[in-house]
Amino acid sequence: MDAVGRNNVRVAGQPGGPVVMLAHGFGCDQNMWRLVLPALAERFRVVLFDYVGSGRSDPAAWDRQRYSSLDGYATDVLDICDELDLTEVVFVGHSVSAMVGVLAAARAPQRFAKLVMVAPSPRYIDDPATGYTGGFTADDIDELLESLDSNYLGWSGAMAPVIMGNPDRPELGQELTNSFCATDPEMASVFAHTTFHSDSRADLASVTVPTLVLECSQDVIAPREVGAYVHAAIPGSRLVTLDATGHCPQLSAPEATGQAIVEFAGAAR
Repeated sequence: MDAVGRNNVRVAGQPGGPVVMLAHGFGCDQNMWRLVLPALAERFRVVLFDYVGSGRSDPAAWDRQRYSSLDGYATDVLDICDELDLTEVVFVGHSVSAMVGVLAAARAPQRFAKLVMVAPSPRYIDDPATGYTGGFTADDIDELLESLDSNYLGWSGAMAPVIMGNPDRPELGQELTNSFCATDPEMASVFAHTTFHSDSRADLASVTVPTLVLECSQDVIAPREVGAYVHAAIPGSRLVTLDATGHCPQLSAPEATGQAIVEFAGAAR
């Protein structure tokens, strides 16, 4: 099966421009980038896609074992790069996709020029033994996943507005709810368990390309302690705090998010 069809790959922008690849997070799809796409498309060749199990990807390609680790999602990314013969890619990963980008760049460094990590978290669970703050206790995550597995649609309706933040803009929470609810519950469950049980802290040391860490000023999923940790763990990285609330600044603060990506992606290495 070709990756372009499997992952519903779409290419926009300037055919001969530098490549920017946009990778969505859990429960989302490429449509989440639509508000930042126009700014990027003016200067870059923009590659969008849906992970298998998300959006309009081919559900027949889904495999529980493959997508039970972040390496499976990194393989999706590398398959797309291989099929389109992409090099010097600026990989923009939202949420868990930031860590997928780290894994992909470590496996095929010749494909990637820069990383942009939007609201990243290498581990969502606190680790008291090392002093790491992820934002959740192990019990928190167990309860979250148990609720998701028992009633996915109900969980989506309750959690999406919390993840999105911005209670004064309920349409944003509703959009994320709709995105969650459009995902097959079994596939969503596997992606959620993979995401919230992941620990990619040790992988951060492998990053050798210029990296931008974009955090939000208020984010219940990836608090600022996490952004500071990622920044400190990646030598030479740049940390930018957006004046944005919630975990999806590409929707809640698209102009600032797009501008930060454009400036970093277009800067000389």
